[in-house]
Amino acid sequence: MHTKTLAELSLGLRQREYSSVELTKYFLDRIAKYDDKLNSFITVSSDTALAEAAAADKRLSTNEADILTGIPLAHKDLFCTNGIKTSCGSKMLDNFIAPYDATVVAKCKAAGMVMLGKTNMDEFAMGSSNETSFYGTVKNPWDINTVPGGSSGGTVAAVAASLTPIATGTDTGGSIRQPSALCGVTGLKPTYGTVSRYGMIAFASSLDQGGAIGHSAEDVALLLNVMTGFDKRDSTSIEIEPSDYTANLNNDIKGLKIGLIKEHFNEGLDAKVNQVLNTAIKELEQAGAIFQEISLPHSHLSVPIYYIIALGECSSNLSRYDGVRFGHRCDEPQDLLDMYKRSRAEGFGAEVKRRIMLGTYVLSAGYYDAYYLKAQQIRRLISEDFKTAFKQVDVILGPTAPTTAFKIGAKIDDPISMYLSDIYTISCNLAGLPAMSVPAGFVDNLPVGLHLVGNHLDEARILNIAHKYQQLTNWHRKTPIDFC
Repeated sequence: MHTKTLAELSLGLRQREYSSVELTKYFLDRIAKYDDKLNSFITVSSDTALAEAAAADKRLSTNEADILTGIPLAHKDLFCTNGIKTSCGSKMLDNFIAPYDATVVAKCKAAGMVMLGKTNMDEFAMGSSNETSFYGTVKNPWDINTVPGGSSGGTVAAVAASLTPIATGTDTGGSIRQPSALCGVTGLKPTYGTVSRYGMIAFASSLDQGGAIGHSAEDVALLLNVMTGFDKRDSTSIEIEPSDYTANLNNDIKGLKIGLIKEHFNEGLDAKVNQVLNTAIKELEQAGAIFQEISLPHSHLSVPIYYIIALGECSSNLSRYDGVRFGHRCDEPQDLLDMYKRSRAEGFGAEVKRRIMLGTYVLSAGYYDAYYLKAQQIRRLISEDFKTAFKQVDVILGPTAPTTAFKIGAKIDDPISMYLSDIYTISCNLAGLPAMSVPAGFVDNLPVGLHLVGNHLDEARILNIAHKYQQLTNWHRKTPIDFC
């Protein structure tokens, strides 16, 4: 059953080929069998999952169920879940039991979906390799000696190994798309504001966005139908008409104009990855798409600009973790200041501390104008570059990551090299644009991702292109041999 698409699983539930309880047990058994190799889950909520599955079966028996009723999923462990630990991959929140559900979690519950558990992640979503988690490194199912990418590495590894058919993730600078590329699955970050951030523990508030991770564009579109929508509890949520992201999946792409980012096809891109992408471009050309070169002249500034803005926001957001109200508190503090210092020193890992210190620096009185304000100005220029590009083309295409998955430990002591892993994805977050990674082939038995970027609120178009590409190829159906 783990090779079926969401549509196929849903049809099987409706035709009574199996129950949601049976389906849920099947995936729980796969987690029990395989996750020791991957470390993709922090919490497996078996009892809750089986109770939700039983409730889903009752809904299914009435023929009033939604299309995803009874389908198991996993949530990245920064979506608050009522009564179940939400850790953010950090010792700081190792004892935190959320008293409410995030909007995304509540929407999935309302649709009758079944939560298998909470997936591992880089601590507070800060990382590109899933090596900063308090709960240990996640392994890539295609080669357990390599990283799965991050920060949604646990989520993506679980989907790639078919421990869950679908899952939620978050993307601040590429944290859905980069690991999706490294693990050979499909991941989409929608337009900023289309998925509520209420109950999604913040890293950088102007960049964070929830999204969907699955095997195919159709699977992602089905989950996106559930996740999106206005939420008055989130001040960044945008009011838009409800969309069916599956409605235009089969539209013809003949005559569609696709821009190739010349700054991304340069010496920084691995030559073998480039060959895979060129093959994908030819396949889309044969389907009728028209390609032309475009320029994003400020894209080379994306990484430094991102790490000024994101770190400034993270230092502000993480100031709430002080050992007073919730989270880790040190033992026997001598006084209030000692409690603050030791609770934060013990609760946060090295990468989080590095980012808090840098963020505090760029927001400080003497440096705010020189760094943070200037970064916001350049952010506007990056956004304008995209606006200019979308006057020429319908969609933008490029590589998701400059290389395939790298060895565990290869970059952990070189933060600059690690940060450059997201060099092709960061600009979309700075501009608030929808973007997704689609499996496009392999280099030395490791997956390569194709990056598609749409204009604001144009998720349907990039999903359409991804779906048509996946009808021409079968890369998205490949499964790591050890997890068949």
